[in-house]
Amino acid sequence: MLNFKLTDEYIELIKLLKVLQIAKSGAMAKIMVENGEVVRNGEIETRKRAKIRKGEMLEVAGETIIIC
Repeated sequence: MLNFKLTDEYIELIKLLKVLQIAKSGAMAKIMVENGEVVRNGEIETRKRAKIRKGEMLEVAGETIIIC
């Protein structure tokens, strides 16, 4: 489980995947989202630029990410 401390109002999903090094590049992050590999709060997230905010939970690549 990873905890990500958000310092702004939100972070775009593909940027979060890159920052946490779950995706090695922006292109890889986009493909992961397009393929339905990201679960946001229990539902598959297909929007690459979805605004991720505090209190949300993501599951991707075998990792659970808590946004705090």
